[in-house]
Amino acid sequence: MRLLDSASIKLHEFIGRGIPKYVILSHTWGQEEVTFQDFQDLEKAKKKRGFQKLEGCCRRAQSDGFKWVWIDTCCIDKSSSAELSEAINSMYQWYQESQICYAYLEDIIPRSTLPLELEPFSRMSDSDLRNSRWFRRGWTLQELIAPPIVEFYDRNWFEMGTKLSLLGTIAGITGIDIRVLENSQRLDSVNVASRMSWASKRKTTRKEDEAYCLMGIFGVNMPLLYGEGHRAFHRLQEEIMKIHDDYTLFAW
Repeated sequence: MRLLDSASIKLHEFIGRGIPKYVILSHTWGQEEVTFQDFQDLEKAKKKRGFQKLEGCCRRAQSDGFKWVWIDTCCIDKSSSAELSEAINSMYQWYQESQICYAYLEDIIPRSTLPLELEPFSRMSDSDLRNSRWFRRGWTLQELIAPPIVEFYDRNWFEMGTKLSLLGTIAGITGIDIRVLENSQRLDSVNVASRMSWASKRKTTRKEDEAYCLMGIFGVNMPLLYGEGHRAFHRLQEEIMKIHDDYTLFAW
């Protein structure tokens, strides 16, 4: 697992049980994201638009007392198919084992211009959250469910609330049972059709990711074969059937 030092903005690799405590970012990809390759020339990377998001996340981590951060854009070498496959198969666990997940909703614009020390929480309405792209993307489903703590931030890194403080609103937006969101009900106790329904209105850029982003939700692992199209979802169904005797799956 590769982590970003929130102070030096340098990447470090950790293997096995030597992984330190870390916080993790959940976001939707935008223009000019900073990739693993960009870290070969940090000065050049700083000129990319996505570097501001990365810096904001690191500042938040430091203020919370955390040295290490995981961010998907730069902590995975996506030029390596083996590393990408390992990361996607491990991602649910990585979010689950994080100390805090920062959900950065870049499309929510702050309603207040007061400095953070005078108004530490962003003013926002339920419709702000409901209309955010973050709630419509496939990958962010597991990023909402897996972590024990999720904090929501607007474009300027003003905190809007947490998964627990916004429980009713989030349940209404996503259709996810409150007991699952507050971790009082095991995810594997929810039938397959219900879990599939949570993802039914979410989109991914690549067709295959409609299946790959659900592997953690169903506790399955499988190799990635980009280019297989709809076959990825069929393979997901086959893997689910191996471990779940639940025929509600065929409703999808």
